[in-house]
Amino acid sequence: MQTSETLDKVAEELSKLPSIGRKTAQRIAMYLAKSPAEEVVNLSNALLKLKEKIRLCSTCCNITEDDPCSICSSPKRNGKVLCIVEEPQDVFAIEKTNEFRGTYHVLHGIISPLDGIGPEDIKVKELLMRLSGEVDEVILALNPSVEGEYTITYLSKLIKPLNIKISRIARGIPVGTDLEYADEITIAKAIEGRITL
Repeated sequence: MQTSETLDKVAEELSKLPSIGRKTAQRIAMYLAKSPAEEVVNLSNALLKLKEKIRLCSTCCNITEDDPCSICSSPKRNGKVLCIVEEPQDVFAIEKTNEFRGTYHVLHGIISPLDGIGPEDIKVKELLMRLSGEVDEVILALNPSVEGEYTITYLSKLIKPLNIKISRIARGIPVGTDLEYADEITIAKAIEGRITL
């Protein structure tokens, strides 16, 4: 089907977003074309404001409008406990639990030699500068992938000589999952990460 050049360009740009395939991008572009002009203007203004106002916190490297971010500047947070995560969305996921009262450090990626990503390509240098301060414990909360494990090993080797307690989040069976449906690696990690009752 022949569509307009403008519609195709919008669909092309939308398809660059994560999890948006070509067909979904075309549906969104068509929806926007049919929407009232005011809605499209509001969306474009919100996107422009996003690029103008959002920056990285100079302390934790999380995305923020204010520097330092609300977590780093909060007197209610325990600055002695630092949770290291891969991406800003990981901070949001942990914060939704209302369980962690420490601070964060966002790496903005993980070490992946096969993809040409080394320690210098993520926020390791910024992390080491923070660890020279008053941090007593580091919690490694990286995704349990091969690259995540490699990054955990690399960071552990850097942090151990600093006499800072290092831990990692537990891994295992999600709540509500039957053992028979879990894969072998998940079950092995759950047994390995068992706790004493």
